[in-house]
Amino acid sequence: MASATRRAALSRGGCGLAAVLALVALACPAFPGASADESSVAPDWHVVSVTSLLPSAAVCSSARAPNSSLALSVVHRQGPCSPLLARGAAPSHAEILDRDQDRVDSIHRRVSSAAATAITASSATNPARGSKGVSLPAQSGLSLGVGNYIVSVGLGTPRKDFSVVFDTGSDLSWVQCKPCNDCYDQQDPLFDPSRSSTYAPVPCGDPQCRGLDSWSCSASGNKCRYEVVYGDQSQTDGNLARDTLSLGPSDSLKSFVFGCGDDDSGLFGKADGLFGLGRNKVSLASQASAKYGAGFSYCLPSSSSSTGYLSLGPASPANAQFTAMATRTDTPSFYYLDLVGIKVAGKTIRVNAAVFKSTGTVIDSGTVITRLPSSAYRALRSAFARPMRRYKRAPALSILDTCYDFTGHTTVQIPAVELVFSGGATVSLDFSGVLYVSKVSQACLAFASNGDDTSLGILGNTQQRTFAVVYDVANQKIGFGAKGCT
Repeated sequence: MASATRRAALSRGGCGLAAVLALVALACPAFPGASADESSVAPDWHVVSVTSLLPSAAVCSSARAPNSSLALSVVHRQGPCSPLLARGAAPSHAEILDRDQDRVDSIHRRVSSAAATAITASSATNPARGSKGVSLPAQSGLSLGVGNYIVSVGLGTPRKDFSVVFDTGSDLSWVQCKPCNDCYDQQDPLFDPSRSSTYAPVPCGDPQCRGLDSWSCSASGNKCRYEVVYGDQSQTDGNLARDTLSLGPSDSLKSFVFGCGDDDSGLFGKADGLFGLGRNKVSLASQASAKYGAGFSYCLPSSSSSTGYLSLGPASPANAQFTAMATRTDTPSFYYLDLVGIKVAGKTIRVNAAVFKSTGTVIDSGTVITRLPSSAYRALRSAFARPMRRYKRAPALSILDTCYDFTGHTTVQIPAVELVFSGGATVSLDFSGVLYVSKVSQACLAFASNGDDTSLGILGNTQQRTFAVVYDVANQKIGFGAKGCT
């Protein structure tokens, strides 16, 4: 009853409580999470100082990675923590969101066409592969988007370091290699196979070659040639190879299978390549499972001026809530989970449970904004907008249509949003997962509609921020541990 009274007083803008909340907000140590004391004052609300809404443009603050497992530092590729130099050419928020929609469209196309593609491939390609090893048509993969996160890894003997995008929606890992027929401009020197004593090309008859979506035999040397065309028409072609992958000062993965790209183009920015964490056998997560265990986890930082981590191997944070990892045979590389409900300020929004069940939901590290079925998004937007009427509305930002102007405010009070998954796991989003802030005068609800009730739902990386997101592949479940980056 007391909690309900506090929520009611807050929604009316009660002066006494507002003063207390303002003091709490000013004590918050950093954007965008609330202080430890906030939950005792208003558990269903976030209270944040307006001056902390935007990340620092120049300062990088490090996170503490798990002590018990191998961990790589994760940074947003456009932030001050990024080793990439092209910060001056960073895309605008509108461009990020527009390209995010391209990625979402490509995921939806991939899912909707998967069954037809599988039928065509099974009837036409297996005999050809067995007898001739002919090239297969390239299948369009995911649009890369621009909101991706990067990690630094070492490759070859002696080790050379590279900054690569990591992506749970992709399988094949690759870097650009010498000699290169046509490569985009990247941050570091290209990988030179001739200077690595542990490099070896993968032959056409190797199962890792024939397990790819698209492969062919080279004109000479019987090398396996791969091709990946992403949904935004970015592409990489090259030789499939094996070499030593260094994942820390003393940890390495021998005979790691990856693509040595020599014909690459597209929206890769200055990144040296891409490492896939999908469910296919060629992904980094699958190849590392024999040594580190079947699974991985990561924590995406609250802002671009902070760091997170990527850890290979099983993990189980003490505070993690787990939900079953769903499986779909039409797109087996994706990680699915069952979203069953959403709460705003502690109250469940009214959405027919069949809406979430019929579409399904994929969790994706490369999609920026979570996409919901149309009826679910409308209910969320309505429930969120009601207590936000105290703030002036701001223009829409690309795909985000519910935005607010916080100019002139010292603190802001935002209703908490919780995602409810099958099995009862309830994840209360960090403030940075509720609002997408382009500037103080334009802070938007960080969700978007699919435009219908039939397209796949996608849990984007904005909503995953600050959580230890655990992919327990061995036990087929996904977990979320709050305050995972601290």
